[in-house]
Amino acid sequence: MKPGFLRRRPVPEGIRITTVGLWFVLLTFLVAIAATNTGNNSLYTVLALMFAVLIVSGVLSRENVRKLEIDLLPPAEVFANRLFSLGFTLKSRSRLTPRWFLLFTVSRSAQPLLVPYLPRRGKSVGQIETMIRARGLHRIPYAHVSSLFPFGFFRKGVRYPVDLEMLVFPEIFPAGESELEDVEQTGDDASRRAGGGHGLFALRQYRRGDDPRGIHWKQTARTGSMIYMEREAERSQRLSILFDNGVGELADPVSLERFERLVSEAATAALDHLARGFEVELVTRDRTLGFSGGPRQRLAVLEALALVAARPRRAEPLVSSDPRAPQIRVHMDAGAEGFRAAAGGMP
Repeated sequence: MKPGFLRRRPVPEGIRITTVGLWFVLLTFLVAIAATNTGNNSLYTVLALMFAVLIVSGVLSRENVRKLEIDLLPPAEVFANRLFSLGFTLKSRSRLTPRWFLLFTVSRSAQPLLVPYLPRRGKSVGQIETMIRARGLHRIPYAHVSSLFPFGFFRKGVRYPVDLEMLVFPEIFPAGESELEDVEQTGDDASRRAGGGHGLFALRQYRRGDDPRGIHWKQTARTGSMIYMEREAERSQRLSILFDNGVGELADPVSLERFERLVSEAATAALDHLARGFEVELVTRDRTLGFSGGPRQRLAVLEALALVAARPRRAEPLVSSDPRAPQIRVHMDAGAEGFRAAAGGMP
């Protein structure tokens, strides 16, 4: 047989006794002691029956987890530290007997899902909730199936290979932790303050130094005094996120945790502004994603931040492709916090 074929075979996981099974074994042991001491034929009959029940339980539970096939269907987006539903299809290849009381999970540390009945040559389709703690490319090599059938004395398990790979996006925080500051820029979106845009902000008395082109002549004629039109300021609908991953080697867990929080802050700011209609640019030490918006840019930014890693330190600063666009700089800070997010435009 080829090594690849052997890796694809189901792997038995052994037997784990349940609480009910433990009490039954203790009871069997007590009956055995009583039958040996008294020589009572009835106790020997009961003891033989109890041994037969244990043997039958072991044989049936082993058969109950054989001849299965498992397919997993991941969701479109998976974020770190967030529960997601993983679709599964559990199929039986048995031609003779159905399967009963199967416990299904993709991680032995997770809570299993009970599949009470699986008909012969049939299938069960459902979803199981799970969570992945860290971002990046993750592989689920096996799905775990165990059996409580027929008496629940033992849990006999088998690992079935599934070889599912998923790209896990960074953890997303509540929006607002890295708010973009208002800057005096020319753009498309009104910022609800006086400036040099096109929308009307307010009417007021004309003051010395005001641009005469802003005089509202109709209101001036109607009121008999000089009325001036203030226009709304506009701010850029572009945002540049400069994520400096040139932080050197992250040797201790504290630095690594802070770096991961930095990645999540950048992802949170990007998704928040994309949802508000901004064109977002992402600049790292590895690559630059140019200004764009919509679902494609959202996916591209998430994929880039899911795979970003710490790089050697470099002296030159990261630069936006549009110096006039507002920026959010996410970088290392020399203060006690170690990492922080800063907002603002280019000086």
